Amino acid sequence: MRVMERSFREQLFFLVLCLSVLKGDSRYIENNEISKDELYSFFNSELKREIPEELMYRRPLRCLDMVAVEGQFTFTAEHPQLSCAAFFMAEPTEVISVDFDNVDIDCRGGDFITVFDGWVMKGEKFPSSQDHPLPVYERYVDYCDSGSLRRSVRSSQNVAMVFFRIHNSGSTFTLTVRKHINPFPCNVISQSPEGSYTMVIPQQHRNCSFSIIYPVEIDISEFSLGHYNNFPKRSMPGCAESGDFVQLLGGNGIDTSKLLPITDLCISFTGPTHMKIGCDNTVVRMVSSGKFVNRVSFSYRLLDSQELQTIKLNNVEDFCFNN
Repeated sequence: MRVMERSFREQLFFLVLCLSVLKGDSRYIENNEISKDELYSFFNSELKREIPEELMYRRPLRCLDMVAVEGQFTFTAEHPQLSCAAFFMAEPTEVISVDFDNVDIDCRGGDFITVFDGWVMKGEKFPSSQDHPLPVYERYVDYCDSGSLRRSVRSSQNVAMVFFRIHNSGSTFTLTVRKHINPFPCNVISQSPEGSYTMVIPQQHRNCSFSIIYPVEIDISEFSLGHYNNFPKRSMPGCAESGDFVQLLGGNGIDTSKLLPITDLCISFTGPTHMKIGCDNTVVRMVSSGKFVNRVSFSYRLLDSQELQTIKLNNVEDFCFNN
């Protein structure tokens, strides 16, 4: 049991090991090396805690941190910290707001605090540029550039992150993190290696994805694409030509545009259908033209070590899945 728990902790934070943070004299994302010891100590930290209703939860913010609760998080530099990142996560049906409070840093001296709308890991972004409603440059909000004009930032999905660099010991800032209900979630990273979900796009021209950063067996129980609801079930030669379809993707990164296509579905049906995907990231992605109400329902569970070994033995080189 302990082996299994460690396994999905390792899978959950596999991409954190490869996270990219601001480094050097630039404010752009670059690769950063983080030791396994740092991550294992991170695995053992509590990601979720109960918050008393009458009090806001407060704790220090670490240079490398994962936050899954509302509250106030204060970072105080004991020495220069030039390459830090905090990952924030909410439930699939929530978005996150990050407020800058009590900021005492030296912007002119090269300090900065930047909120990113999504996650960045190893140079890849979630959601991808193809799936996010904003251009990339609008997804970064730098406190030193915006100051009092933009003291609050709200994410477009259930994850966000903050990059920061502090040069002087004693410099400090506080972030207030809150969660808000999102009536039509789009682009989700799952907190759990097992569960079920229904994705709905209500006549909007957009792409939505549900990312499971574990190797899983996934069961699609139902999906409905409006333009085929009144037609017999039949195969289509090319789903992309239809304008409305569902993709299953797999890979070891977080950018859906760089993942391997496993299968495309473009004919409405009632399932179930299932497959085992041995990748570090498994994604259900829906592409919608905006003309119809589209939906897909699915469940997923973590693959055990024996199943993963079987997939590994049967794998074709350069592929991380077996269907």
